[in-house]
Amino acid sequence: MVNFELLKRDGLARICQLTTKSGSIETPALLPVINPKINTITPRELKEDFGFGALITNSYIIKKHQDLNQQALAEGLHKMLDFDGIIMTDSGTFQSYMYGEVDLTNPEIVEFQKNIGTDIGTVLDIFTEPGWSEEKTKWAIEETLVRTEEACKLKGDMLINGVIQGSVYPELRTYCAEKMATMDIDVHPIGGVVPLMEQYRYAELVDVVMSSKMGINPSRPVHLFGAGHPMVLAFAALMGCDLFDSASYAKFARDDRMMFIDGTSRLKEMETLDCNCPACKDHTLESLRNLEKKEREKVIARHNLYQITKELETIKRYIREERLWELVEIRCRAHPAMLNGLRRFEEYIGFMELHDPISRNGAMFYTGPETYNRPVFERYHSRIMNRYVPYSDRAVLFSDSPGKPYSRSYSEEFHIARKNGYTPVVVTPFGPVPAELDEVYPLSQSLFPMNTDRETEERSLSLTMEFLDKYGFKETVKFENIEDTESMEYDGDLLRAKAVSSYQFGIPATKALFRGKIEFVKSRSNDRIRNVISDGEHILSMRAGDGLYTLKQEGAVRIAESIPSPFMRVAVNDDSVPYVSKGRNAFCQFVIGCDPGLRPMDEVIVTDRNDKVLATGRAMMTMKEIMSFKRGIAVKVRSGTSDEA
Repeated sequence: MVNFELLKRDGLARICQLTTKSGSIETPALLPVINPKINTITPRELKEDFGFGALITNSYIIKKHQDLNQQALAEGLHKMLDFDGIIMTDSGTFQSYMYGEVDLTNPEIVEFQKNIGTDIGTVLDIFTEPGWSEEKTKWAIEETLVRTEEACKLKGDMLINGVIQGSVYPELRTYCAEKMATMDIDVHPIGGVVPLMEQYRYAELVDVVMSSKMGINPSRPVHLFGAGHPMVLAFAALMGCDLFDSASYAKFARDDRMMFIDGTSRLKEMETLDCNCPACKDHTLESLRNLEKKEREKVIARHNLYQITKELETIKRYIREERLWELVEIRCRAHPAMLNGLRRFEEYIGFMELHDPISRNGAMFYTGPETYNRPVFERYHSRIMNRYVPYSDRAVLFSDSPGKPYSRSYSEEFHIARKNGYTPVVVTPFGPVPAELDEVYPLSQSLFPMNTDRETEERSLSLTMEFLDKYGFKETVKFENIEDTESMEYDGDLLRAKAVSSYQFGIPATKALFRGKIEFVKSRSNDRIRNVISDGEHILSMRAGDGLYTLKQEGAVRIAESIPSPFMRVAVNDDSVPYVSKGRNAFCQFVIGCDPGLRPMDEVIVTDRNDKVLATGRAMMTMKEIMSFKRGIAVKVRSGTSDEA
C-alpha cells in the first residue's frame, strides 16, 4: 500500500508526501522521462542540479534491448541509471499506441518491472484513443481492469499503477476509476490524454480528469500521464493531479523549442531571449543559436526543466496561500484553448464545491468573468437561498460599496431601514448580501474592480431578483424612498449572530444553539461580536478573520442532543477516545464514520461510537477522504471534554 499523506490543500489541489522504498517526494511533482538509450540530461543531473526526486523510464524499451535488459536484471534499475530516488516505469502501452501492438504480455512486463527493482510499475493497459467508439472503449476498459487485477497479484513489494482509461466518455472514466478504487493498486494514473493535450482540447481534458476524480480513491496519488508543459501544470493541479511526467523537455530541445509558462517558442523565431534561468543567463539569443547542435540541445533542455521546476514551486506557493484558483485564471488567459478548459469547470462546480474549504486566509481576487466558476460562489448562492431567515417581509436595496464590511459604509442607513421594518440588502458581485452577513467569508474578504463588466452586472441583478422572489418580499425599495417615521425595536447583534449561525450550520442547528437568554461579549476596539452566551453557557466564538464561528463544547452538546448523527459529526473508535477527549487531533485511521456533507475547514463535533461528544474542531478533509486515507489529520481538535485537556 502506498504511503501518501495530505499536508496542505486548496480545494482539490493538494500538497502531499509520497513515500516509497527508495525515498520520498513532495507533490505536486513532475517525473522527467528518461530514455535509457538517450541521456540528454543524465538522471544524476536531474536530481543534483534540478532537485527531481523521482523520474520515469520505459521498462518495455529496457526489456527489448538486450544489453539494457541484462544490465538492469544484473545490477538493478537504480544502479543502471545512477539514480537513488524514486523510479517509475511505463509498460509499453504508449508504444502500442504509437507503433502498434507490443510483443509481450501483461504478466511478463509486470514481473520484469518487479525484477529490475522498479519502485512504481505500470500495468500493460490499453490506450483508449479519443476517436474510439463507446463500444470499443468499453471493451478496452474491461480488458484493462482484468490486467490490473492480474498485476495486483503479481506486484510483490513494488507499487503498481492502475491506469484509468475511457477515451472521451466521462461515464466510462468514472466507471473505470470506481472499479480500480476497489483494487490493491497504489497510484491512479489518468491515461489516454496525450492526444487531447497535443490537440489543445483542454475542455475535454477537464471532462476526462474530473470524471476520473469522481471515482478515484482519494488517498492515492493521481498521475496525469504525459502532462509536463509548464503552461498546463497549474490547471491540472487545480483538478487534483499530484504527479506529472513528460519527455517534452528533451524532445522540444531537439527541435530548438523553448518552453515558457505561456507557451512554446521556436528559437529561430524568437526576437529576444528574455530568460534569466541558470541555463540561459550566460547566453544571448545569438550565442545560443550559434552553439553546436548537441550543446544547444542540452542548454535548451535545461532551460525547459528550469521552467518546469519554477512553475511547480509557484503552484505549491499558491496552494499554501490558498490562491490556486487565482493563478489558474491568470495562466489560462495565455491561450484560448486553455480558457475553454477553465470555463468547463462550471460543469463540475458541485463536485469542486464539496472539496472547497469553508474559508481561506487572505482576500479573494476577481480576475474576470471566469472567477464566478469558483466553488465559493456556488456555495454562497446555495446557502443564501436555503439558510437565510429575513428580518422582515420588506426589503431595501443598497448599491455595492468599496468599503467592507458594508455595515461600515451603511451603518446609519441600515439602522434606519431596520427600525422602519425593512431588511437591508446590498446588491454586490456575489448577488444579494443581507446586512447581517456582510462580515462572512468571502463577502468581506474579496476584491472586485469598481468598473464592473457586463457579466457581473447581469449576474448580480439576476441573483438578486431570484433572492427577492424566493423570500416573497411584499415590498422592495431603494433607501432614498424610505419614509423614516416608524421606530421598531430590534437587536442588531442578535440578528447577525443568528444569521451567521444559520448560514454556517443551518437553521435547525441555530434553533438548537440559540435558546433562553442570549448575551454577547464584544470587541472593545471595534464593537464586533466575539463570543455568544446562551443561558449563561459559552456556545460560540466569532472569528475576526472570516466572520464565521468556532463551535464551543456546550454548543456541540446542544447540536448533538437536537440533531441526529451524522450531522456535523466525526466518530472515532475506542482506541482514539481518550486522546481526542484530551484535545488531541483525530487521525484518519481511527475514524469510523462522519457526516457526508463535510467540507474542509468545517466546524465539527468529534464523538465516540455511541455519539457522546468528545471534542470540537475543524475538519481537514471530506468524508470520502477521511474514510480513505490511512494517515494524516481528519480533525484538527480545538478542545476536548476531559478535565485534563
